[in-house]
Amino acid sequence: MRHLASPVLHALGIAILMLANQALAADPLHFIDTSFENASPLDWEVLADGTVRIDLIYDHERDSPNRAAGHWHFRVDAEPGSELTLLLNHFSNVWNGRSALACSDATIGFISPDGKQWQSIETEFIKETGQLRFSVTIPLSGSLWVARLPPYRISDLNRLLDEIVKHPLVEITPIGETVQRRPLEIVRIGRDDAPNRVFIRARAHPWEPGGNWVVEGMMRHLLKTHDDQSATYLDRYCVYIMPMANKDGVAMGRTRFNVFGKDLNRDWNSPPDETLCPENAALEKWLTGMLDSGRRPHLALEMHNDESGKLHLSRPDDTQLDAYLIRMNRLESLLVEKTWFREGATDPTFHNSGTLGEGWLSRFGIDAVIHELNANWIEGLQSRPSAEHWMMYGQQLCEVLDAYFKAAD
Repeated sequence: MRHLASPVLHALGIAILMLANQALAADPLHFIDTSFENASPLDWEVLADGTVRIDLIYDHERDSPNRAAGHWHFRVDAEPGSELTLLLNHFSNVWNGRSALACSDATIGFISPDGKQWQSIETEFIKETGQLRFSVTIPLSGSLWVARLPPYRISDLNRLLDEIVKHPLVEITPIGETVQRRPLEIVRIGRDDAPNRVFIRARAHPWEPGGNWVVEGMMRHLLKTHDDQSATYLDRYCVYIMPMANKDGVAMGRTRFNVFGKDLNRDWNSPPDETLCPENAALEKWLTGMLDSGRRPHLALEMHNDESGKLHLSRPDDTQLDAYLIRMNRLESLLVEKTWFREGATDPTFHNSGTLGEGWLSRFGIDAVIHELNANWIEGLQSRPSAEHWMMYGQQLCEVLDAYFKAAD
């Protein structure tokens, strides 16, 4: 019987293998590619019903239970014309020791046939499991890029800096390096002796590209040649921009922290740790140099993305706030008047200790504020956000700043 069973089992094994290969051949998905710049770390699996489950990988804060996952950026390689259902998983973030989902029924995503031109898509929020689900159709090329927001990468920044570096109104100053030795810079747009100075920082959190699009729109508008309006702006103020604070995180497709687990928008209530947080240490060294030379920034904007889009006005203890709040109210009013901003400011009970906005106000007396950009909806335009909308906002900010300082003269 053993001799008779062997050929039967062998044939059965071949049949099972053939069926498995046929099933694999019928699967339209070839690969989820994360080999490129800013692609997010993830695991993936094709479920029994053909759904492709994407498991995002959390990044973790140092000496803390906090963790974050909310950035996704990957390429789907599959049969042209096929339709795939993607199920994004692992949004169970922890912040301040409390669990919080990093998605909701308002969360949207973006797709692109070439990784350059992006179109927004709706997602289905599965409340019971904290997952997002959506379907995509693969173009004739066989590849489709998928992202949380229109990506802005280090290579995009480098192309911009290469384009403007020789402009007479531009100065690019190296100020230090990231943990992984990527260069950090401050870009000045305008004259060094301008009567008013604005500081803007973008991309402290890697998943939030909106600030990068805003500052590019601002730079391009201020540097327009033969533009009388831009010349008027730069007679009144200059702008110092740290365009990408967390370059390591951007390159690696992370969500929130630097590679040593430090949040670059926290711990500004004291000098930064140069070893664990060289990005912030470099910025503080630059700032103290500005202060020592009598060139204090008159206004500082820290640009972020979230799902509310407000101005975050913190109210640190033992700080004279009345005049500051009057100026921030003027800024908010000008934003509503001259841009598509409509979301308003946080209420008087809001307090977010350790942010750059609070730290620079309390430690250095600088009018600083965290400016969130809604990642899902632009109320003033009644539209989903896009790179073009954020660049438009950067252009509109030029007029806001002019009016803000004109009123103060």
